[in-house]
Amino acid sequence: MTKRILIAGAAQEVSTFNPVFSTYEDFNISVGDEVIERSAGKNSEVAGMVDVLKTDSDIEVVASYSAGATSAGPLDQTSWERIASEFLEALKPFAGNISGALFAMHGSMSAENELDPEGYLLEESRKILGEEIPIIYTQDIHGVTTAKMLKHADGVAVYHTYPHVDFADTGARAAKQLLRQLNDGAKPVIVRVPIPALVRGEQLVTESGLFGNQVSYLKELHNDPRILNAGFQIGNPFTDVPELCSQVIVVTDNDEELGKEVALKAANEFWDNRLDMHADLVPLGESVAKAAKMKGPVMFTDAADAPSSGASGDSNAIVAEMIRQDYPHTVLVPIVDASAVVRAVEKGIGGRITAKLGGNLDRRFTPIEVKATVISASDGTFPLEKWPSIEHAGPTVVLEAGKITFVVFSRPINLVDRAPFYANGLDPKKFHSIIVKSPFCEPEFFDDWCQINLNVDAPGSTSADLPSLGPTICARPMFPLDEGVEFNPEPQVYSRG
Repeated sequence: MTKRILIAGAAQEVSTFNPVFSTYEDFNISVGDEVIERSAGKNSEVAGMVDVLKTDSDIEVVASYSAGATSAGPLDQTSWERIASEFLEALKPFAGNISGALFAMHGSMSAENELDPEGYLLEESRKILGEEIPIIYTQDIHGVTTAKMLKHADGVAVYHTYPHVDFADTGARAAKQLLRQLNDGAKPVIVRVPIPALVRGEQLVTESGLFGNQVSYLKELHNDPRILNAGFQIGNPFTDVPELCSQVIVVTDNDEELGKEVALKAANEFWDNRLDMHADLVPLGESVAKAAKMKGPVMFTDAADAPSSGASGDSNAIVAEMIRQDYPHTVLVPIVDASAVVRAVEKGIGGRITAKLGGNLDRRFTPIEVKATVISASDGTFPLEKWPSIEHAGPTVVLEAGKITFVVFSRPINLVDRAPFYANGLDPKKFHSIIVKSPFCEPEFFDDWCQINLNVDAPGSTSADLPSLGPTICARPMFPLDEGVEFNPEPQVYSRG
């Protein structure tokens, strides 16, 4: 008998500390078959789901709705209500005529008056689709799985990589669990162990850092037929919500004790390593002074203004310090400033403008005045190098101000690789210094050919100096926000059987 499997999605990562709300217009919306068609051939969760489901000739794949957006500030209430309404309304035609559902989610959404959007969507989806059908969702390793999510789901598949490259694999793991339930009668039991710790640093890189040990252990568990899914979430420390934490989540086939055993093992090892997983930040002034004396190329990591983590992308903190110190080298700088773009487009290629760059969105930054030549202009649409994403930066210009070259976007985009530079005719290797607004990139993008990567202690809404952000909602005490935090692991068990 043919089984119909429904695919839907809603995903965005936000920084509570970004003062600019995101809106409905920031989202890419897909309806019906578009959800599958737009993911075809991509390294995406939906593509991974579909590839697995297609291996079963008794499965018919259908889709309802998907909404996804670049990381940003919290979603304004009107926009959230519209997305939630569209997501749930699109489910209603499938009520009573599907065998299971797969949801591609993120885990670090947040709206103006809803701190657990994914939990809300799962709860309301249950009311529409019924209590009997299995629902499994995917999440980012930076997601915040909540009790409400787990109460209304049969399982969760979490990314195993950071930087993220296993989007399709994560979707595939979700689909494989679903087939285990439908075809083999698996009875999922979910165990999670919350950990009162938030960490940001190079040791979180799963291929090389300490955190990779826990992820590798959980990943290998998928070879055990008793394990349906296993993953580790380090949360998104910039999404200030009540259940923000790090946590291990293990889904077994009706084996609660096994779930507790492996979850506690991973959680305890992570806690023991927490002191070694902090970011090693270089003071702003020191980083510029040090790089000035180096042959280069030099990479300045400005993770505090990473749009992929939810920042505004309009920090000028590093370049302002370079100007103050009369930095002697060429510099490539990405920045968001829509007003400067408008003025540059009006002047045209070769025109000269005086622009005040930065600090137009996040007012913790003071605009800096530069006299620049307009080198080029584009529509700001381009694919990323490895992520399954087409970026839409809006009108974009390249401005040259002495030794400093600015790539100026109209709106924030993911700056996780070199694509924003290449798309505007610029080769980062031709500059002495490059400001990179991402906490971590694949090594071949910058680290493999740069002399040094300076992880700068700059201000911003996604700063790795977590206490400086001033969270007020997440559970306390929490390492490193508080002193003397203790870890008394208490496994939580969820089962819909």
